[in-house]
Parts: sequence; C-alpha cells; structure tokens
Amino acid sequence: MTTPNTAVYQKLQTLGITLPPIATPAAAYVPYAQTGKLIFLSGHIARKDGKVMVGQLGKNVTTEEGKAAARLIAIDLMGTLHAALTATGKDLSHVTRIVKLMSLVNSTGEFTEQHLVTNGASDLFGEVFGAVIGAHARSAFGVAQIPMGACVEIEMIAEIA
Repeated sequence: MTTPNTAVYQKLQTLGITLPPIATPAAAYVPYAQTGKLIFLSGHIARKDGKVMVGQLGKNVTTEEGKAAARLIAIDLMGTLHAALTATGKDLSHVTRIVKLMSLVNSTGEFTEQHLVTNGASDLFGEVFGAVIGAHARSAFGVAQIPMGACVEIEMIAEIA
C-alpha cells in the first residue's frame, strides 16, 4: 500500500499554485462522488481568470495552448479534490493514487495530438504527487464540441487512504 504523500502542499507552494475553490456545477450533477476509497471528479473545463477557454485544437488553438489549458484544469481538479477531502476531515496528503484521467479535446478531424494536450495535466499530477502516486491510466479523445465551447475537458478518479 502506498503511504500518504505529505509533501503535496509544499510542492504546490513551490510551484506557486493556489488551489481554487470548488466550482458550482453548470448543470444537473455534483462536482464529485465518493465510493469507498475512490473519488470520482466530474469533468472540469478549461478556464483562465474565471473565463472559459474556448476554441478548437487544429483550428484556432495550438497544441501548446491546449497543453496549458489542461494544466489549468489539473489545478482546478486538485481544488475540487481538496474540497472533497476537507469535507471528510482529510486533505490532499491522503491521496494514494491518481487512478485515471479522461480528457476530451475539442478538435478538428485532422488534429491528432490530443495525447500531447493531455500531458499538460498528466505532467502536473506527476510533479505534484510524485512518480508513483501521480502516475495514472488515461484516455485522450478528440471530440467535435465541449460544453460552452471549451477547448479541453478532463475528469479524474483518485484513490485515498
């Protein structure tokens, strides 16, 4: 069994990352659901300075811009995960594994770098949680559209102690 990662908040501080508060759902769903040791986080869309990052990869958003959007989503996901854990008296140091990410990339039919866009989130989880806890399975899909025209949406499953 993996032990809790007590360095998470220190790493976030070193990276200059402040976790945002949990966002209010835009439709009929909850931001997260927990069953046993797993927490399922609903899809989070790309936002910068509170505004949806809109656009389509392969048309008017570059791979690097998409990767930056995925990184911002990872920060939002950690904020939601932090809120879910503090509601139960725990915190991010109790995450024993980032289990899976599912990434939806608003892209043209010709765009084939969804996996590189998603690295923006995957790389940050590895950096914050470490090579073992932050390593995860994932899927990266190209889709025709995402709610509100967002360029990227990511959902996550995490395991806690």
